[in-house]
Amino acid sequence: MIFLTLFIEFFKIGLFAIGGGLATIPFLYELAAKYDWLTPSQLADIIAVAESTPGPIGINCATYAGYNAAGVPGAIAATLSLVLPSFIIIVIISKFLSKYNENTLVQRTFSVLRPAATGLIAASGWTVVNDAVFKLSSKTALFASTDIKAVILFAVLLIFTNIKKFKKLHPLVSIGIAAAVGITFKF
Repeated sequence: MIFLTLFIEFFKIGLFAIGGGLATIPFLYELAAKYDWLTPSQLADIIAVAESTPGPIGINCATYAGYNAAGVPGAIAATLSLVLPSFIIIVIISKFLSKYNENTLVQRTFSVLRPAATGLIAASGWTVVNDAVFKLSSKTALFASTDIKAVILFAVLLIFTNIKKFKKLHPLVSIGIAAAVGITFKF
């Protein structure tokens, strides 16, 4: 039964998460609230790890959640069910897109999907910032629950990553610095 539940839940996420892996994050938080496969805190951690490791973030998170729920078979079920809707849709679209690519209805549809995907990604970003920095719930005030160390670290790293000479650094250097800071300040 757990495999069917994993398959259905991650199939729905894969079907409705238009915009890539970051667009899956709101759906994953909803899943974390619904099932005990992972906590919101674990999800925030796996998002951080998934962002710094190779592979799509949604697939990494699905694999982790599936593994937590039912071991290796659960990881396989969750991962395959997350990518299956995209695979099916792309196969169908590829059959028709070349034929109807110049159609104004097709072009208008894509112009509507772009802002929707941007909105899903922005919502994901806010969710991650909320969990990492503010830890807000509907019952807490903004500054009462703010992690000041996290806000300061966020500001310093934001400035650091936008200085021209540091932008040329290899991403592994930035990941290493972030890991060292996280370990030092016990994040």
